[in-house]
Amino acid sequence: MEKKKVYIQTFGCQMNVQDAEKMAALLGTSGYGTTDDPEQADLILLNSCSIREKAAQKIYSQLGRFRVLKEKKPDLLIGVGGCLAQQCGERLFRRAPYVNLVFGTHQIHRLPEMVGDLEQSGGRIVETGFCDRVRSLDIPAQPTTGAVSTYVTIMQGCNNFCAYCVVPHLRGREESRPMAEILREVEALAGQGIREVTLLGQNVNSYGRTLPAGNDFTELIRAIGEVPGIERIRFTTSHPKDLSPRLIACFGGLDSLCEHIHLPVQSGSDRVLRRMNRGYTVEAYLGKMASLRRSCPGIAITSDVIVGFPGESEEDFQQTLGLMREIRFDNLFSFQYSERKGTAAAGMDNPVSDEVKRERLRTLQALQEEHTLQKNRACVGKREEILVEGMSRDRLEDMMGRTRGNRIVNFPGTTDLIGKIISVRIVDAFLHSLRGETEKPRRR
Repeated sequence: MEKKKVYIQTFGCQMNVQDAEKMAALLGTSGYGTTDDPEQADLILLNSCSIREKAAQKIYSQLGRFRVLKEKKPDLLIGVGGCLAQQCGERLFRRAPYVNLVFGTHQIHRLPEMVGDLEQSGGRIVETGFCDRVRSLDIPAQPTTGAVSTYVTIMQGCNNFCAYCVVPHLRGREESRPMAEILREVEALAGQGIREVTLLGQNVNSYGRTLPAGNDFTELIRAIGEVPGIERIRFTTSHPKDLSPRLIACFGGLDSLCEHIHLPVQSGSDRVLRRMNRGYTVEAYLGKMASLRRSCPGIAITSDVIVGFPGESEEDFQQTLGLMREIRFDNLFSFQYSERKGTAAAGMDNPVSDEVKRERLRTLQALQEEHTLQKNRACVGKREEILVEGMSRDRLEDMMGRTRGNRIVNFPGTTDLIGKIISVRIVDAFLHSLRGETEKPRRR
């Protein structure tokens, strides 16, 4: 009997990508294979994001396209999971009445049961309740065939309640996975040929606070560093207030921990940081930067910045630009502030106009592009160690890998290099990637 097909489309962060992989693994036990073609699907799932208004609008637009498929194929089931589903619940049916299933961030483990009920009786199902624990955390996501790098979720939820952020409201409070369970997953991944793992959580620095064993993030990283076959470790995302001296020291003393950290600053103004409820000052953030660079000279540092937060003055914005010039981030993810219902910032006084937000974002991004290109050009002539991940998207005859500092390198090569760590000489630099020439492979 031919398997039914599920098409899963993911929006937003890497955590959502991991959740989508878990959905596919769960549905595989119910007779569903995956497809990349929605027109061939018996079930379509959108794993949604609502961190910013733009992400939510993309999801509604895509649902509108799938409505046409539903009209052609009435038995097609359409479901929406993730943060937008958690936020909207039954209201999502009013906007998209052809949707069959709405399920929240704590209900992924029930997906086969809910789909089975819809297959039997049709109609609609909405499940957005929070559970006492996130049971989908126990489900290992399966990396794509041939992958050499993958993600491992170590925790979910957040206790910080930054004024602009919906995550604590939509994913719940912090919950950490037991360390032994994470290590078993990492060991299994190493057995499948994975050489690099990126540890995921809304705030990985606070990992372990909900565990009775008292393990912390530094212990977890060191334990993963001892797993045979795992040659590289990364993690995201970190909160500056919880970046400990012990974790900073790992960058200088743990060979498998890559020389890159993503540490969102959000603003260079103390006044704005207080309104955002970030829990640190610019001085404290700069102190962490100095400690990181002492521990690991040459570490690549990337960050997030929000422009146009309510009450942000021109002086506040100039302070953010000043911070960027002082730190000179390797790269930056920057966004216009988007009001999210239910957050402390919703309805704050002194909103910044859309026109001003757009202009500030253009200015900030232009500065960062200048810094990123300068950083990349500084790599030219150097030898970099890269893990070869696969074929390049730029040229058919090229392969692609990443440096330990998380820069993409394209170089001439063949598929037998996939999974190997090799040395390349950087011969050119662009805004989003480097160009390399191969040298002799060092090891598998």
